[in-house]
Amino acid sequence: MAGSRLPLIVSVVLNVFLLGCLAGGAVWVHMHTPLPGGSLQAAAQELPPAERDAFREALRTVRQENRQTILDGQQARRDAAELLKQPTVDATALSAALERARTADVTVRAKVEQRIAEFAAASSPGVRLLLAEGLARHLPPPKKSP
Repeated sequence: MAGSRLPLIVSVVLNVFLLGCLAGGAVWVHMHTPLPGGSLQAAAQELPPAERDAFREALRTVRQENRQTILDGQQARRDAAELLKQPTVDATALSAALERARTADVTVRAKVEQRIAEFAAASSPGVRLLLAEGLARHLPPPKKSP
């Protein structure tokens, strides 16, 4: 009886090991995939360490300054999720919650983009060139017009 369990135990251990490898690989790929799109945040990866650290600190500061707006947007999304769970959807309340979330997101994004513009304006031409090259590198190729 004990001999017949050994293959089962070995199989379970191997399957757990393989699942761990797959999960670890997926996490590694996710952590090492460049940011999508042509954002200046993705382009900042090309900066030398000192400038990259200053850039990240500028973004961290603007996020800290706008923490309440970020929290308000998160709460609005939670409110929208709760409204969607209801047996009947109050479309007006759902729209209002989504509007609050969108307004918070746009407000924070505008302030982040403003801070990025200020960082770029205060940077050397070499740093701006690296940002421009990084930005262009992260953009998809233009579509050919018919």
